[in-house]
Amino acid sequence: MATVQGRALPAKESGVFKSILKFYEHKQYKKGLKSAEQILRKFPDHGETLAMKGLFLSHLDKKEEAHEFIKKGLKNDLRSHICWHVYGLLHRADKNYEEAIKCYSHALKYDKENMQIIRDYSLLQIQMRNYEGFNDTRQQMLTLKPANRMYWIGLAISYHLLQKYETAEKVLTSFEESLNETAVDGVVDFENSELALYKNMIIEESGDYPKALEHLKSCRSKVVDQRAWKEARARLLLLDGKNVEAEVEYRNLIKENPDCHLYLEGLLRSRGFNNELDDVSIEKVTRLLNELRSKYPRSHVIKRSPLKYAKGASFATEMDEYLRPMFRKGVPSLYISLKDLYTDTEKAAIIEDLVVGYAATLKSVGLFAKDDTTREPPSAYLWVLYFLAQHFDKKRDTAKALELIDEAIEHTPTLVELLMCKARILKHGGDPASAMKVLNEARQLDLQDRFVNTKCTKYMLRNDDMLEAEKTISLFTRSQTDSEPLSDLVDMQCMWFALESGKSYVRQGKPGRALKKFHQIERHFVDIYDDQFDFHSYSLRKMTLRSYIDLLRSEDVLRRHPFYFQAAVSAVKVYVGLHTGPSIDDDKENAAAALSAAERKKALRKAKKAELKAGGAPGAADKNATDSAAAAKKKNADADPEGAKLVNVDHLAEATKFLRPLLELSPGRIESQVLGCEVYLHKKKYLLALHALKKAVVIDAAHPDLHRNLLNFYLAYTAATDLPAPVRTVIEAELPSLFGSSHPVDVAAFSAAYAASHKTSSAAHVLAAAEGLVIVDEGKREEGAALVDGIKTEDLTLEVAITINRSLNRVFKDSKRAADFRAKAQKLFPYAVYFKDV
Repeated sequence: MATVQGRALPAKESGVFKSILKFYEHKQYKKGLKSAEQILRKFPDHGETLAMKGLFLSHLDKKEEAHEFIKKGLKNDLRSHICWHVYGLLHRADKNYEEAIKCYSHALKYDKENMQIIRDYSLLQIQMRNYEGFNDTRQQMLTLKPANRMYWIGLAISYHLLQKYETAEKVLTSFEESLNETAVDGVVDFENSELALYKNMIIEESGDYPKALEHLKSCRSKVVDQRAWKEARARLLLLDGKNVEAEVEYRNLIKENPDCHLYLEGLLRSRGFNNELDDVSIEKVTRLLNELRSKYPRSHVIKRSPLKYAKGASFATEMDEYLRPMFRKGVPSLYISLKDLYTDTEKAAIIEDLVVGYAATLKSVGLFAKDDTTREPPSAYLWVLYFLAQHFDKKRDTAKALELIDEAIEHTPTLVELLMCKARILKHGGDPASAMKVLNEARQLDLQDRFVNTKCTKYMLRNDDMLEAEKTISLFTRSQTDSEPLSDLVDMQCMWFALESGKSYVRQGKPGRALKKFHQIERHFVDIYDDQFDFHSYSLRKMTLRSYIDLLRSEDVLRRHPFYFQAAVSAVKVYVGLHTGPSIDDDKENAAAALSAAERKKALRKAKKAELKAGGAPGAADKNATDSAAAAKKKNADADPEGAKLVNVDHLAEATKFLRPLLELSPGRIESQVLGCEVYLHKKKYLLALHALKKAVVIDAAHPDLHRNLLNFYLAYTAATDLPAPVRTVIEAELPSLFGSSHPVDVAAFSAAYAASHKTSSAAHVLAAAEGLVIVDEGKREEGAALVDGIKTEDLTLEVAITINRSLNRVFKDSKRAADFRAKAQKLFPYAVYFKDV
């Protein structure tokens, strides 16, 4: 027998090693581990076996040992493609895709035509959105195995993602021709259908609409999804300017589904009706919609659409016809379906006149109008009251809204929707404790309703009652352990709970716990992004090509989601607050400063009661000691419950991690650019701060937060002594676009001009103007406070009123004015706890 040199093994052990590879393919990890140990007893330094043993250990949840064995195997055989491939698989399992790609690159140096490695390499490239590399790898795969269907499709997708539409189309055409020539079996109708529609999608995105229409016509017999084919044809006809034919197609689609918004919008566009319509066009649209309404009387979408376009008396007539049957049926979502109309003050006033009239006549004679002949059901009055309560809540007339909803509750005290509406009114009125109490009463009316339970939990969190919130939400979770009752919410990626909990901890002045929640949301989005990995091969295998492209595009903008946006904004603010000092506790400190002595005592009693409740009774602790110990063995307790590790970091570096997706994916949101300016100013990266300011000016040049940031930027820039000359040159060149004048800018005059131009603007703008005077010159506190005095109370919202009160204390250092403003606000917002004297 020849001596073992390098990776060569004797025949017997070589056979065992081949069986090891098969064990891995069949996911028989324990058998594979046993076989690997059998070889290693004779050849303990065999690199490839050591690597495979590490791979088996990683699948058996022994990550540390796995890393050790794989590194040892790689050290013993650096030229083995198996060792490098295994190391890449380990990194891929750890979601460390960049290192995995490096390992696959090394593996391909020593085995350039290994299809398994090349395939895995291509999957990592598309996961990392390396489209150029993905295209090269797919070309190599097709060259090595030109008869494989998936490799043709993969190459076409790579060209599509590179926006090389013509080449992608040619690849698919060549593939179709090869199918016809060789008559390959196994390509079922659905796969042909999906391939044809995907090819049409490529042609459409190239902008060649006539060619796309021609191709659509030629492939109709192959397409299984006829609805998709019809939708594509209607859309292409519209894009190609063939409005008459497009109208025919959209009418046919509406006939199949009259409750589809897209079909109705397509029909209106094919008739030349866009968003901005004159009176003649509105009349034509109304006639068209009335025609459709007579054809499809059961379609709610068509019935609702005239309200969007009608005006004046016509709108009143249409609204009257729309509202009456809804109130008769008792549709709880009626107000929600009409909320978009409230942007038009005239329409909002008409709705109010109509429904107030209904309420009066229903209460007196049981009719919607006095000239009606048929009496309405008693429930109609109930739903009118429910609607009006929401209407006046929208107008922030809390007293009127509560009067109406109380009357409705007196009429039918067991209707859950009424209590939920009352809780919402109290929340908007500034009384989260009472809102929580009322919504809890609603929850107790139907303990099996998950939605009401969820709403109640959210209100508890907004009242900062964490213990009750956790207890309530746990009623609908599967976790039975006392140590981690909410672990099920993390597994289910329940982001609303984490977001509301984080915001609650911010209000309570617990930045560490808040950051834990915001980072939890970040991890959820990372997991969602990583979950697409399996679909890179699945979608090609199952030929769900159009859905796959949509998936990739959705994942690319995943962090544009509202949950991520809110969590990231909150996290950045927390980190900036930690960096600048104790301002993270501003909410808590200012609230305490604004409270009366009696209210502060009440708050302290409440805090002590919560602590005792969290600790539990002494006897209960002894009784559950054994259970707690058992639970701790099953699952390790949180080693950092207060989030100290997240607080004791480089705050600005962590803030930047959350900020970057905001700037990349939500650049049109003013909040993103304002936060970008703040963070980069603290980091003294003035050009990046300037870039954020320029974008913010384009979005809303008069935004209050932007005004503050402009002043802070210029003052910080002029105070900087170590700026390189090129940076100064760039900034000075851009100053006119921000301030309207070149360097040096008279910031005092700029601030005064903003103040003068916004004296009659919204309260938020006036406050920004007043604070701007103080930012420039602290000696102008009195002048700024005088501006605040001029704010009209009718322009105030509760949120702005609270901000003004805090600003008077914190920025203007004027406790007397703050007390006076507090008294005025108390009359304006009588239900707001913040302004109450206890």
